[in-house]
Amino acid sequence: MRSHRVPVRWKIAALAAACGGLVAATVGVMVHVWTRWDIQSRAEAEAVNSLYSAVDTYRRGDVLSDGIQVDPPGLPTALREPPDGDRHTAYDDRVEGNVGPSMWAAQRVGGPGSKVLAFQVNMGPRMYDLQRLDMSMAVASLAALAVVTPLAVLGSGVLGRRLHRVSQTAGRVSAGDLDARTGPTKGRDEISDIAAAVDAMADGLARRLHSERRFTADVAHELRTPVGGLLAAADLLPAGETEDALRARIRDLRDLVEDLLEISRLDAGAERPARTPVPLDAVVREAVARTGLPTEVVTTAKPVVRTDPRRLERIVGNLVVNAHRHGRAPVEVTVTEHTVTVRDHGPGFTADLLREGPRRFRTGARERGGGHGLGLTIALGQARVLGAELRLGEAGDGGAVAALHLPQD
Repeated sequence: MRSHRVPVRWKIAALAAACGGLVAATVGVMVHVWTRWDIQSRAEAEAVNSLYSAVDTYRRGDVLSDGIQVDPPGLPTALREPPDGDRHTAYDDRVEGNVGPSMWAAQRVGGPGSKVLAFQVNMGPRMYDLQRLDMSMAVASLAALAVVTPLAVLGSGVLGRRLHRVSQTAGRVSAGDLDARTGPTKGRDEISDIAAAVDAMADGLARRLHSERRFTADVAHELRTPVGGLLAAADLLPAGETEDALRARIRDLRDLVEDLLEISRLDAGAERPARTPVPLDAVVREAVARTGLPTEVVTTAKPVVRTDPRRLERIVGNLVVNAHRHGRAPVEVTVTEHTVTVRDHGPGFTADLLREGPRRFRTGARERGGGHGLGLTIALGQARVLGAELRLGEAGDGGAVAALHLPQD
């Protein structure tokens, strides 16, 4: 089952939104801190200047200006005992009604026990302005994110579509379509480099596979004549065990050559099915009978399918032979609606074969017997020619299962 994935366009958009939010938050905090410091600095300067003028007035005995208080009850504790002649300031975060927080400036006039002059600057309106500034910046940041995020989605969508084209090409190549290419892509960036690299990889892979297929076909064609000569020469040998063993080995070699030729035709895509309506049960029973191996055939339905009977017999025969050669008896063939299942009671298919599919000249685990690994490869190739699907699996109680699902047309 394919795990849930998040498109790259949404990842880029989320990254852009996160970066934008981080920048907005950083700027907002810096502005808030600086503005608060500026408010306090201005309030402190105002309090000190007002107190400076009031001290001279108080010493002359003149009337004090508004806001100057003598020993006020609300004076912060830190300013109640200031040294004589020194002006001190303190921030008071108390809020009483419409007053507060405040900045106080105080100075003792005279010796110990003399009066303390103080001046209070109400910072409430300025702090309210700071709150409004914070709110305005928050709204502006959200509005900017609301504009930037869709733009990031649109911009990243272009990158996502280009990457998706490259991904589709790579997927088609891995599925066996060696003609798949991405082609020229817009832009001169890393995505263009990736697309060019995938196309170059597909070109190199196509050349190598074409060379291997041509080599296999050439070798098989060249071997047909000497193998035929060996088989004819064996007929001239006197009857006996040696002659029988030699003829058996030569027949095996001939079958191997024919299998290689068939695989080369399948690889070249030169095979075309000759479809005709046939009874599925009868074709399967004929294919099993041709193998000459003891196999039980169970029919739960007798549909008529439109397919190539020769290729269908080849697939079923290969699966039955493979089950007997690499598995253990009993081997059972079940025919249902458009499905043929071959099951043995051996050690089952290997994990590599189930994961990667059949490969020529590789039989998997040693306990499944020897062979060239061509039977399943041919069966899989012929199934593709028929437009069918060959699935390999494991039985619940042990053994290998090969299910051929024919198209319902």
